[in-house]
Amino acid sequence: PQNSIIVALREKAEADQSDKTVKDLIWLLYDTSLLTSGFSLDEPATFASRIHRLVKLGLSIDDDGADGDDDEMDDLPPLDGDDENEESAMEQVD
Repeated sequence: PQNSIIVALREKAEADQSDKTVKDLIWLLYDTSLLTSGFSLDEPATFASRIHRLVKLGLSIDDDGADGDDDEMDDLPPLDGDDENEESAMEQVD
């Protein structure tokens, strides 16, 4: 292979076949190639989980195995103009 990403992934996979990060990267490349080719994913939640894990890795966020991210979202203030009783622009068209 001539692609630098593929070469690096191959080297890392050969060095440690049990590396979950390398497996996630390989699956993400495969899934994104499916998406860009017009196909849909059988398991989009798995795709999203892989992206979240890699974002955490890139940001050096220590993952203790529990997904408590939803609790943190409850503490955020509402967005400007975010009124539950207000109709969206799409609802107003009808």
